[in-house]
Amino acid sequence: MTKKHVKPSLQEVVEAEGHLIDSHIMEQIFDTVVEYHGRFEVEHFHIGRTNSDPSRLRLRVEAPTPEDLEKMLGQLIGLGCTPADGSDAVFETVERDRCAPEDFYSTTNHRTLVRRNGEWLAVENQRMDALLVWSEGKPWARRLRDIKAGDEVVVGMRGIRVIPESKERDRLAFAFMSNGISSERQVDTAVRQTAAMMRLAKEAGQKIVIVAGPVVVHTGGAKSIAGLIRKGYVSAVLAGNALGVHDAEAAMIGTSLGVRLSDGRQEEHGHRNHMRAINAIYHAGSIAGAVQSGKLQKGILFECVTRNVPFVLAGSLRDDGPLPDTITDMNVAQDAYAGHLRGAGLVLCLGSMLHSIAVGNMLPSWVKTVCVDINPAVATKLSDRGTGQALGVVTDVGMFLELLDKNLGEGK
Repeated sequence: MTKKHVKPSLQEVVEAEGHLIDSHIMEQIFDTVVEYHGRFEVEHFHIGRTNSDPSRLRLRVEAPTPEDLEKMLGQLIGLGCTPADGSDAVFETVERDRCAPEDFYSTTNHRTLVRRNGEWLAVENQRMDALLVWSEGKPWARRLRDIKAGDEVVVGMRGIRVIPESKERDRLAFAFMSNGISSERQVDTAVRQTAAMMRLAKEAGQKIVIVAGPVVVHTGGAKSIAGLIRKGYVSAVLAGNALGVHDAEAAMIGTSLGVRLSDGRQEEHGHRNHMRAINAIYHAGSIAGAVQSGKLQKGILFECVTRNVPFVLAGSLRDDGPLPDTITDMNVAQDAYAGHLRGAGLVLCLGSMLHSIAVGNMLPSWVKTVCVDINPAVATKLSDRGTGQALGVVTDVGMFLELLDKNLGEGK
């Protein structure tokens, strides 16, 4: 008796729940099905009766080939759809360090649940571009380089539930920013909203993390960040070597990139001032040593040292020096960033495309981010990381910081 050939399934029933309409998730679901040459049939749809009630969707989708169906499901899961068959996630054991099974599941930055033994469990340490590893009785998001032989990792897409962030409805939400990134937006309004969120985060005991580029110093914003640190509104500062160098140059010599901050004029032989600042820090042994010796008496890093606010300076190929505190091992710097971002309630990304986007990759989507940059592409790229809580302000970062510092009142 010959074995009967089973035709691969070209259909799947998926379910989704949440604020599907006003967050435009439902239209994205339908568009995804069409994009993969598929068809859909709505089997059930329930609209939430109030602004806090979720909507529920049950959808039968069909694709022309099993490959198209698999790709379609991969995209639909990222939009919050879950196969309705009620199956558990499939785990495979890693055989070699940093070598995952071919079909491992790669995470988004949205809240994710994994089903095991019929129970849905929330993923710990949620971040994008990670694997799902079972450890200590729960699923964890873990980077590929941290995978060890013997780890159980999720493969395929069964037993995975993703919960995209929905648009907020509270009075301090980013609804006023919902029309995309624009240089025509009222900066005063964005400053007031940002200040209000910072007050709320501080009152709630949440971490407020600043990610900053050297343009903060060039535009005169270092004084304002120092003010925010003194007021207790900064839990950590994450930046590159350049911010530290020019912050020290400005504090010690009064220039930034050789330009006098007092009158905007180029100082004679000013091009070497940043190297003089680096040399002074080396003579002191570290940034903390420069503060203790009296060589560094103001600025962002001075306030961090004197107020016990942690900072991370991540190195790059182009760095001068670098400063003795700069972490030149990229993996170590990445770990240091991630450690200070854990538990953050609000992140301010100020004038740095490289570090802002890097941080966006590390954050779960429910953490609010405010990105201030003169280049609208930076704010757009950060928003494209998939967070529904990203606010983009296209303006001069120094001006924004000065207004923000004033809005938050006099330091204590």
